[in-house]
Amino acid sequence: MFTKIKPLNICVVDDEEIVRVSLTDDLTDAGHNVIAYKDPLIALKHIRNYPVEVVVSDIRMPAMNGIEFLSEIKKLKPNIFVIMMTAFGSVKSAVEAMKIGAFDYLAKPFEQDELSLLLKRIDEIRNLRKINKEFSLQFQSKYNYEVYCGKSKVVEEVRDSICMVAETKSSVLITGETGTGKELIANIIHYNSSRSNKPLVKVSCAVLSRDIFESELFGHIKGAFTGAEKDRIGRFEIADGGTIYLDDIDDVPLELQVKLLRVLQENEIERLGSNKPVKIDVRVIASCKKDLLKLVNEGKFREDLYYRLNVWPIHLKPLRERSEDIPIVFNEFIKQFGGNENIEIEQGVYEILQNYSWPGNTRELKNLAERLVILARDGKINIDKIPLDYCREIPCKSEINFGDDSLSELVDEFEIRAIKTALTKTGGNKNKAAELLKIPVSTLRSKIEKYNL
Repeated sequence: MFTKIKPLNICVVDDEEIVRVSLTDDLTDAGHNVIAYKDPLIALKHIRNYPVEVVVSDIRMPAMNGIEFLSEIKKLKPNIFVIMMTAFGSVKSAVEAMKIGAFDYLAKPFEQDELSLLLKRIDEIRNLRKINKEFSLQFQSKYNYEVYCGKSKVVEEVRDSICMVAETKSSVLITGETGTGKELIANIIHYNSSRSNKPLVKVSCAVLSRDIFESELFGHIKGAFTGAEKDRIGRFEIADGGTIYLDDIDDVPLELQVKLLRVLQENEIERLGSNKPVKIDVRVIASCKKDLLKLVNEGKFREDLYYRLNVWPIHLKPLRERSEDIPIVFNEFIKQFGGNENIEIEQGVYEILQNYSWPGNTRELKNLAERLVILARDGKINIDKIPLDYCREIPCKSEINFGDDSLSELVDEFEIRAIKTALTKTGGNKNKAAELLKIPVSTLRSKIEKYNL
């Protein structure tokens, strides 16, 4: 009994008339649009000129064998789903077909339910591709190269690097602290590549336990383990033709890294519980916040997998190391959350933001911007709206120019700068400035008088 799904355009190819006719009748009764051919050469002409979505073909045929037929189909239309039919004893040929792009195979004789399950999986993938294509059209304009904004040299270098690698098929390894924008870079690479109309599948390796790792990434078949009540498509198969983004790649258990390595080397997966290889074409972008090479040296990450992933490395500097970009990034977030509102920003706000260390990087800056837009009911963002936590860090020079100054003079110079900075950040409010400096207000007043500030 065939499962009810949206009708598919199916081409049946088999030199045995009884198989061809019965299969055509069954598929037509299930609501699909079916055309059948005895000769694969004639079928190829039809496939070339008409919107065929699925081909169900025998492997052993006199005019052209199924492997050759499959190769020609993939040259014409790579996205067509091809299901191979094989008699008992020809399974080896079917496996070979899987390696060159067949979706799956069926051993004759087979039940309707077996083919029905394959068509249902094809329908799921087809729907996902359609949804992804609609989203990709929106994302292409959303994720242009300038989205990673800033004017610093390191930002320009990252943009140049993205431009160079986007159009390739190479694996990319993005490193950087939490919140530096690794997922953003993955989006930019995908949506500026030739794969932009295909899926971008995102996986957080940190949340995948050993028990579900294989099932989530590679899928499983019914009965593969307790609770596997039906076949399930894995993330790699969903991403076929597109990109898979593996975040926190360092969290993949060591004993499971070899399975991931095999996918990268062979461009094929095996669903859990099955020994049928499934050919895939997936670009891998991985990211981590740790030093992977250090983990390799410590024996915590496979060296061969590291080099497979690290074909094109991109390192994102923390926000504190590119402070000149902070006003630009902040303004972009204000526009994003402020919509059409014209929000005025006091100059002192930028000074505070540039003097803060940003342990949460761009993500933390984005959260602050959203909060400040909510507070800016009067259309202004000024110093007194900045939370005190962001005003406590007083900048100091990393290098001291001693010159002819004595120690006491250097201390006075620093004290004057600290007091001025605190007064600027608090809008001249001595009570808040004293709190920021962690000294009594009376002490602050005497120092202001002493330095004639």
